[in-house]
Amino acid sequence: MVKEDYKTAHPWQKKRSDERKLGLVMVNTGPGKGKTTAALGLALRAIGHHHRVKIIQFMKGDPFYGEILIRQRLPELEIEQFGLDRFVDPKNPEPEHVQRAQEGFDAAAQAITSGEYHVVVLDEINVALAFGLVSTDAVVALLRERPAHVEVILTGRDAPQAIIDAADYVNEITDIKHPYQRNVPARVGIEF
Repeated sequence: MVKEDYKTAHPWQKKRSDERKLGLVMVNTGPGKGKTTAALGLALRAIGHHHRVKIIQFMKGDPFYGEILIRQRLPELEIEQFGLDRFVDPKNPEPEHVQRAQEGFDAAAQAITSGEYHVVVLDEINVALAFGLVSTDAVVALLRERPAHVEVILTGRDAPQAIIDAADYVNEITDIKHPYQRNVPARVGIEF
């Protein structure tokens, strides 16, 4: 069996990858499970084409998520968490939640405007927007300012209308059937 060099793409893949100049804005929203999972799938595909990916997690602070654990094996992937290890009260968020969300927005702005990344995932930012932790107007302005080649994916339920309007495509994910409806808990390596 011949060992293939997985760092070398087929010539047509390399050519198409190098010619990729158009970055779009995608929103994964809705009440169903799988919004982050879909974004991670796109990130994995981009890494397969040697694109650099940055993921900013707004509402997650647990270091046990699979995407956090894999980052040392994928040098093209960078992930930062700005959530805390406790839930946010949407009616009365703690100052620390607001501060961390603002730090996440600053990191997102730097990642997007730098042009260093082909894909930037703003994981659960829609929830941070819905809870008022981050300004929707600031995020819309950031999306307009991004370099043309940068793909941005915003995940989380309750995406504000202004974000939907700014997006090139919007995916609404709903649960038709899900194991949690039968009280099956989230499984390690599948749901997180």
